[in-house]
Amino acid sequence: MAASGAALDVVTRKLPNILCAIMLVAGLALAFASSAWTGLGLHFAHAAAAFVLGYVIYLTGLFGAGDAKFYTACAAFFPIADMLGLFVTIIGAGFVLLLAWMVAKRTIRTPKGADDFAKLPYGVAIAAGSIGFALLKLP
Repeated sequence: MAASGAALDVVTRKLPNILCAIMLVAGLALAFASSAWTGLGLHFAHAAAAFVLGYVIYLTGLFGAGDAKFYTACAAFFPIADMLGLFVTIIGAGFVLLLAWMVAKRTIRTPKGADDFAKLPYGVAIAAGSIGFALLKLP
């Protein structure tokens, strides 16, 4: 689902609410299935904290609203103890994306009136960071 969000962000510069909602429910359902109410609470706490953090970042103008919702949905797959690790991994992926974006902006010209496509598709960094962090957590 995260990869789908990244692809949609690249192609449309939008992260659909329905995708974020499905991811959020899936993350919380997985938490409940693996650790019952305790797991659900820990994952919900992470999603709630990510929502607040994403909203603050949105207010600064560094994130779009879709990015904040997508980050919240991805956070639901991890307990609150993983909040810093996930955030740092996403920021690292964002730095790599930014470097690639800067190179691409110098070589690829966007047509006038393509304002949305002049924006960095940060959903790619959120997805890459989330997937990378999940892979790091595998035994």
